[in-house]
Amino acid sequence: MFTVVNKSIGKGYKPFIVAELSANHGGSILRAKETILAAKNSGADAVKIQTYTPDTMTLDSNKNDFLIDDGLWKGYSLYQLYQEAYTPFEWHKELFDFAKSQGILLFSTPFDETAVDLLDSLDVPAFKIASFEITDLPLIEYAASKGKPLFMSTGMSDQGEIGEALECCYKNGNRDILLFHCISNYPADLRASHIGDMSYIAEHFKVEVGLSDHTTSNTASILAVAKGASAIEKHFKLDGKDCGPDASFSILPDQLKSLCDDCESAFEAVKSNELRREPSELINKKFRRSLYFVNALTKGKIITKDDIRRVRPGFGLEPKYFDWVVGQKVNIDVDFGDAVTLDVLTKE
Repeated sequence: MFTVVNKSIGKGYKPFIVAELSANHGGSILRAKETILAAKNSGADAVKIQTYTPDTMTLDSNKNDFLIDDGLWKGYSLYQLYQEAYTPFEWHKELFDFAKSQGILLFSTPFDETAVDLLDSLDVPAFKIASFEITDLPLIEYAASKGKPLFMSTGMSDQGEIGEALECCYKNGNRDILLFHCISNYPADLRASHIGDMSYIAEHFKVEVGLSDHTTSNTASILAVAKGASAIEKHFKLDGKDCGPDASFSILPDQLKSLCDDCESAFEAVKSNELRREPSELINKKFRRSLYFVNALTKGKIITKDDIRRVRPGFGLEPKYFDWVVGQKVNIDVDFGDAVTLDVLTKE
C-alpha cells in the first residue's frame, strides 16, 4: 500500500480511478480544463496528462522508420502525431492550479528528463511511465529519484523488462510502485485483455497492480477490480467531438461515472474473505423449509412420521429435527398446518 496525497492505493482500499486526458483537449486549454472538471464530477480520483513535445518524443523525419503504416494512426509520421497530440509545457502550471482548485489530483506521464523536471517543479503527486517507455531505464531511474510514487504500464513487456524497470526504482530507494497491466493496442480487444495476468504480476513482482484499459467498454475494468486491481486508468473525453488521436477509444462523462460506480460495486462485492451473511438475507429465512403438522392431533397423541412434513415456510423446527420429533407427544391439540415447535411438544 502507498498513498498519492491523501488517496490510499492498495489491497483493501477502493480502486483508484484515473481519467486519462492525453490528447483529448484537442489543442484547447479551455477544453482541457472542462475535461478535468467533468472527470471530477464523474467521480474520478485523478486526471492524468502527458508531458512531452514533438521534439522530445521523436525526430522530424519522413524516413520510413518514422512513418506509421497501419493501425489507428496510419498515415501520420511520428512527429505529426505528437505535434497534434501534445499538451504544451506552458499549459502545465495553469492546469495543475485549476485541478487543485477543483479538488482533484492531476499527475502526468513524462517522456524525458526535461518533462520530469517540469513536473517536479510543479510538485506533481506521482509519475506515470508509459508502456512504450518501460525500457527507457535512464528515464525511469531519473523519475524514481524524485521520490514520488510511480505508475508503470507493462504493455508489450516481458518478465525481464518489467524486472529491470522495477530494479531501477529500487536502486533509487523508491518502492511506491503500481504496475498497470495493459494491452498496448488502440483500441484493445476485450477478449484479448488477459485480465488474469494481473495475478501473475502481483504475485511475481510483489507490487500493487492495476489495469490501464484501452478497450471501448468498461467490462475489462470491472473484471480487473474483481481480480484485485488497486487502480484503473481509462482514456476520457469531454464529449463526442473528434478531439484528437485518442478520441475513438475514450469514454464519455456518463461512461466514466458508470465506471467509477461499477468499480466500487465490484470492489465491495469481492472484498469479503469470510462466510458472512448479508443482513438483507435475514428476511428470507422465513421461506426455508421447516416441520409442519399435516394431521390434526389431540393432546397426548404420539407423533408419527405421517403426521408431519418438511415444507416451506420456516416458522417450525428445522428439518434436521424430523426423526427426533417422531415419537414425541403433543401437549395441546394441534391442527393441519400448525407449525411443529418446542412449546407444543411434551417435555419429558
